[in-house]
Amino acid sequence: MPVIHMTWLGFKQGVPEERVARHLAACRALVGRVPAIVELKTGANFTDRAGSLTHCVLVTLRDRAGLAAYLDHPEHVAVRAALTPDVAEMRAMDIEV
Repeated sequence: MPVIHMTWLGFKQGVPEERVARHLAACRALVGRVPAIVELKTGANFTDRAGSLTHCVLVTLRDRAGLAAYLDHPEHVAVRAALTPDVAEMRAMDIEV
């Protein structure tokens, strides 16, 4: 059963928009490099309903095993490591669809 991995991000005050854009581009660049990814989308929140969370990454994966493979994949680990210092708040949720 396919899995959607959702990550909501709130970037630290003062992180320039171009740096945020580079982080999101690095996330999108995981497609084709991490075999478990079926689809990956990123975007900025345009409402005030998420509080301080400003951006989202939605990753569709084949199944639960694909989620584990994605989270542990060296390419994903590197992107997450580069992103984390610029993030003030992060939330994640995983659902089967």
